[in-house]
Amino acid sequence: MAKAGKTITVEQTGSPIRREAAQRQTLIGLGLNKIRRRSTLADTPATRGMIERVKHLVRVVDDGGKAQ
Repeated sequence: MAKAGKTITVEQTGSPIRREAAQRQTLIGLGLNKIRRRSTLADTPATRGMIERVKHLVRVVDDGGKAQ
């Protein structure tokens, strides 16, 4: 489980155009909607799962001090 205060920053690198609706909705759930937009989120298993589903459209910019 993630500790309180741990965050993860993700940046959108790909376009959701011509992607499945579920992938578009996952990006919106992550707070992303345009390329190069960044979002800082709580580092939870749910957030990690969302990132995993759209890993081809996003990249992890800051992993709370962990190696990338």
